[in-house]
Amino acid sequence: QVQLVESGGGLVQPGGSLRLSCAASGSIFSINVMGWYRQAPGKQRELVATIISGGTTNYADSVKGRFTISRDNAKNTVYLQMNSLKPEDTAVYYCHSQLRRRSWLNDMDYWGKGTLVTVSS
Repeated sequence: QVQLVESGGGLVQPGGSLRLSCAASGSIFSINVMGWYRQAPGKQRELVATIISGGTTNYADSVKGRFTISRDNAKNTVYLQMNSLKPEDTAVYYCHSQLRRRSWLNDMDYWGKGTLVTVSS
């Protein structure tokens, strides 16, 4: 089975930095899109950043200039470098991937279990 495993969450002070990682494993043929979503307490899940196979990135307005998404295609891993963190960045961050499994004809969406990021002094 394909699975996404996030790591790197934790407690950080305002203005600090954190790097999240998400590794996709299993019987994977190709990965079209990888990205990060987050859900803060009392709010809906929202897109944070995505990166497609060609390298094009997309960011939510609230994180532009502070967060950087990147990927290592050889390792099927996506990263989210978070700088200048603010209390409002506190949320559970979920890794997402649209990928194709070996021997399958269609792409499918997969989600990680999430990693908690808490920005507080």
